[in-house]
Amino acid sequence: MNILVTGGTGLIGKALISQLHNCNITVLSRNPQQASQQLGASVKAIASLDQLDDLDPFDAVINLAGEPIINKRWTDNQKEKIRQSRWGLTQTLVDKCHAGSNPPHTFISGSAVGIYGNQHEETITEDFNIGAQVKADDFAHQVCQQWEYIALKAQSEQTRVCLLRTGIVLAKQGGALAKMLPPYQLGLGGPIGSGKQYFPWIHIEDMVQAILFLLHTPHTEGAFNLTAPEPVTNKVFSQALAKTLRRPHLLFTPAFVLKAALGEASSLLLDGQRAIPAKLEQFGYTFRHPQLGEALEDLLN
Repeated sequence: MNILVTGGTGLIGKALISQLHNCNITVLSRNPQQASQQLGASVKAIASLDQLDDLDPFDAVINLAGEPIINKRWTDNQKEKIRQSRWGLTQTLVDKCHAGSNPPHTFISGSAVGIYGNQHEETITEDFNIGAQVKADDFAHQVCQQWEYIALKAQSEQTRVCLLRTGIVLAKQGGALAKMLPPYQLGLGGPIGSGKQYFPWIHIEDMVQAILFLLHTPHTEGAFNLTAPEPVTNKVFSQALAKTLRRPHLLFTPAFVLKAALGEASSLLLDGQRAIPAKLEQFGYTFRHPQLGEALEDLLN
């Protein structure tokens, strides 16, 4: 299978490419030489989609690229970077998809559970009524909603589209967990804000295997929650992490501290979504790490 991957040098992309056995992989990267060094000589790296007239050479596209959304305060300039790194690239992929006569049979594109906004304790499946129940001015929601809208334009009789509404990906190296570890290792870890907000997590192995499942299951299409089937609150997650690291769980981070440090971006940590992977399980995907305690043990011990 010939596959085009964007975001291939990111946390998910690298883990995914390592599992795409017997496939010819082309990666879009701003630094092709560095991408080849990271991903291996067998992976072809290109610097621009301008190098492609269309996407006919590919059987599938996996679109994971995007400016990190939590690393910096959401200034007007940063918001525009976040938008265009998702919207602009995805639109170009869609245009290239339509430019040929034999487009990829599968177009898998990123999104996030942030599309649901802050839904407190309500359990959220892919059937959730987003338009009626999410504040229109929620930035993460706006980004994801338009991102999905653009990606769905790739859909045709020849191409199916799967959308990855991703939760917080837990991995041994990199990502959210790596940033959480230092204070916990020092015995300074604890819940964020009230701790009652839901924390929609997923183990990196399940993230990768779920993408492979969608890639190889031809009758899947539309949005999928890529989250573990047993979501927990931030407080429960914090307690489990402290227990796994065998560290005390005494402190907490007040909401006002996060708001002062991150501004509007603090909503990603203070809001929550009790999202469950209803569609994935209905189609027959079996989670390797459905329970948080075991997942953390696997990653950290």
